[in-house]
Amino acid sequence: MSSTATTATEAPYHHHHLIPKGHSTETSKLSHKAILHLLNTQCTTSLHHLKQAHALILRTGHLQDSYIAGSLVKSYANVCIENNEPFKAILLYYEMVVAHSRPNKYTYPAVLKACSDAGVVAEGVQVHAHLVKHGLGGDGHILSSAIRMYASFGRLVEARRILDDKGGEVDAVCWNAMIDGYLRFGEVEAARELFEGMPDRSMISTWNAMISGFSRCGMVEVAREFFDEMKERDEISWSAMIDGYIQEGCFMEALEIFHQMQKEKIRPRKFVLPSVLSACANLGALDQGRWIHTYAKRNSIQLDGVLGTSLVDMYAKCGRIDLAWEVFEKMSNKEVSSWNAMIGGWLCTGRALTEAEKVVSSIPTEPTPAVWGALLGACRKHGTVELGERVGKILLELEPQNSGRYTLLSNIYAKAGRWEEVGEVRKLMKERGIKTTPGTSIIDLGRGEVHKFIIGDGSHPQVKDIYQMLDKVKERLQMEGYEPDPSQVLFDIDEEEKETAVWQHSEKLAIGFGLINTSPGTTIRIVKNLRVCEDCHSATKLISQVYNREIIVRDRIRYHHFRNGACSCKDFW
Repeated sequence: MSSTATTATEAPYHHHHLIPKGHSTETSKLSHKAILHLLNTQCTTSLHHLKQAHALILRTGHLQDSYIAGSLVKSYANVCIENNEPFKAILLYYEMVVAHSRPNKYTYPAVLKACSDAGVVAEGVQVHAHLVKHGLGGDGHILSSAIRMYASFGRLVEARRILDDKGGEVDAVCWNAMIDGYLRFGEVEAARELFEGMPDRSMISTWNAMISGFSRCGMVEVAREFFDEMKERDEISWSAMIDGYIQEGCFMEALEIFHQMQKEKIRPRKFVLPSVLSACANLGALDQGRWIHTYAKRNSIQLDGVLGTSLVDMYAKCGRIDLAWEVFEKMSNKEVSSWNAMIGGWLCTGRALTEAEKVVSSIPTEPTPAVWGALLGACRKHGTVELGERVGKILLELEPQNSGRYTLLSNIYAKAGRWEEVGEVRKLMKERGIKTTPGTSIIDLGRGEVHKFIIGDGSHPQVKDIYQMLDKVKERLQMEGYEPDPSQVLFDIDEEEKETAVWQHSEKLAIGFGLINTSPGTTIRIVKNLRVCEDCHSATKLISQVYNREIIVRDRIRYHHFRNGACSCKDFW
């Protein structure tokens, strides 16, 4: 290591910007209270300010104070975690231990979280042993952090032991941490049993943990039961329920919860609005989206990266590119996601692909693969081969191991009948050792019954019935004017074989199975690991109309909510 290298805790000796007003510039006169004030205010998010404070602490001799030393490590840990550098936080903790400076009760929660974020089990166990040794094993805040850490490693037995060892004096925050841990790993019954056994279930935060956890497990109906049972709700309760519905593609239900929130005179705060705008975007609910925009203006809510991007996305997906651009121009802080949303909005219209390429090239920072990917997807949608070829080559350089990019470029060539180029892409994939991911679709019938299908699947016990059902579906759709799209098959075979192949796609098999095994009018829910092809998308729209079904498909790109012959994506994905 170079002689000029510094350790994680070394800091420059420049501190004059941090001295609070009213204090002497004589560093020796800075009080214990003033030092703590610095650590708890100016240094909470800025590593630069924290290093200045650290230098000041060293210079004034306050590092010998174990309370200040512990607070310093806590501040470093929090800032390192904020900047996605948990290993640095752990290193700082060990430097403190080696220096015989005893951490305080505020240090450990931050260090335990750093161990969790870094995924280092051994270090986490050691830190837990340290805090017990120092007599801090009874602090509720520390215990909840330890429970969360063990749960994040999947070590639920150790997490539960901490809770049980505390006996009858367990804080609600510890119960919540354990419930959340169970639900993160799908231990639904254990979570419910723990909840039912709580001596005091009046804490809103505990109910919120159940709503969020069950939603995360895909059990949004159960989450709704808990939501309806609550005697009191806070904003997190409403937000968790809205997010749960959106996660499951239940956008109408998400908006209904928001309307109920308004009826109960609860003023939504900033963090709720992006979720509601997502529902508006997926449903094409322009009026509701505009109401939220007006509400934000009326209440002087700043259009930061998250809210501004949500508005741009909503307006674009609702077909108001002019309003999307208006919001985009007013955003002071444009993140990569903001550019993605705006470019995606332009591309939805099928116009100005060349202009969109110019905009991509003019992004202040280097355009991400996601941005170029949005442009390539538009080229595939609109059959723009020349631009698609150009963008495809850029993407294959940026992400040479991403099989999806090769598939998308092959799609563009195949749609144009350029089979020689399709072959060249395949050859390149072989040379680079790229293997395509087989398409799989999963259908959830509820009650924990899940079925998985792959393209051309012949292994399912009901395979004969499924293919017979799909033959009937195809006949009914053709009576409505449907024709299979053979361009979705990336092999140079005859048209009849292509039509057969298209009807063996995994999502169609899942839909056929759903039509057989669910009652008329029941919503069909499917998750696919890849992007839905154009033929399956067109067929599913018609199926929703002909069979009077809502069909929700979550593919690799987005949610598709099919209803009455239309899709929430407005045919752009």
